[in-house]
Amino acid sequence: MADSAFFCPLSHEGVLAVRGSDAGKFLQGQLTCNINYLDEHTSSLGARCMVKGRMQSSFRIVPHADGFVLAMTHELLEPQLADLKKYAVFSKAKLTDESSAWARFGLQHGDKALQALGIEPPTQDGAISRHDPLFAIAVSPGRTELWVPAEQAAAVREQLAEHLDEGPLDAWLLGQIRAGIGQVMAQTRELFIPQMINLQAVGGVSFKKGCYTGQEIVARMQYLGKLKRRLYRLALAEGTAPAPGTEVFSPTHASSVGEVVLAATSAQGSELLAVLTADAVADDNLHLGSPEGPRLELLSLPYELDRDREIQR
Repeated sequence: MADSAFFCPLSHEGVLAVRGSDAGKFLQGQLTCNINYLDEHTSSLGARCMVKGRMQSSFRIVPHADGFVLAMTHELLEPQLADLKKYAVFSKAKLTDESSAWARFGLQHGDKALQALGIEPPTQDGAISRHDPLFAIAVSPGRTELWVPAEQAAAVREQLAEHLDEGPLDAWLLGQIRAGIGQVMAQTRELFIPQMINLQAVGGVSFKKGCYTGQEIVARMQYLGKLKRRLYRLALAEGTAPAPGTEVFSPTHASSVGEVVLAATSAQGSELLAVLTADAVADDNLHLGSPEGPRLELLSLPYELDRDREIQR
C-alpha cells in the first residue's frame, strides 16, 4: 500500500498549542526553526533542544488563530509541555495540550479527496491550503496532512472514504521513511542533535534566526564541526520492524554504531531510518540488534546534504 492512494488517522501524534500575544516571540527563543518564516500558508518542521543541543522533541509547527500548534509523538507531549511552561512564566503565552481538539489524517495521493472537501491541494513541502476550519499541509511529494476540528472528524472521515481506501498507520510511516524525515520518539529523546537526523536538510533548522536553546552547539556543528553520525535509510529483509532506539552493530567495529530512529513494514520486510557513524556505513557491514543480528541493506535518501545551502535558511 506504500505507493498507492490511501488515508489513515495519525493516531501516533498529539498537538501542543502555544497561544497568546507573545507566542511567536516565546517560541523563537526555544525552537530550531524560524518562526518569522511562518504564516497562514507556510508550516515548518522543527525541534526543541537542551542547552547541549540534544533534541527533546521534533514536530511540525503550524500557525493557527492566535498562536501555533505543534504535532509531535504522544509520549513526548506531556514532558515537553511541562518543560516549556517553566520558561513561559513571564511571557504572554499559554501552553496547552490540544490533542483532543483535533483529528489529523495522512493522505497519500489524495488530491481528489481534498478537492471534494473544498481544499486546493498544496504542492510545495510545508505549504498550507485552507478551507476554514480545515487545512491541509504538503509534507513530502504526494503526501498531505489534513487537520480537522474534532467535532467534524466523523463527517470528514466518511467523505475521505468515498475517494480513498483507509490504510494502516504503518503505510504512512513508510512514506515518511522514504522521504527521509526523521523524528524524535520517546526512546530517542535527548539522544540526537538536529543534524544527526538530517533536520537541517529538510528545513527544520534556521541558521539565521539568532539565539535559541541549544543554538550554540547546533551552529558550531554546522559551521565548524565534522558530523560523524547522521541519518541513513536501510532495508531489513527478515523479522519485524524494529522499535526506535534499537541499536545497530558493525562486526567490523565490534560495537554499536548507531540507533534506529523510525521503522515500518514494507512489501520486502521493513525499512528504517537510523543514525549511524559514517565510517561504519562505508564498511557496509551493518546488523540489527547485535553483531550477529540480521543484515541491513543501505538504501538511498531523496536529498543530498549541502552545508552551504542549509546555512542560507
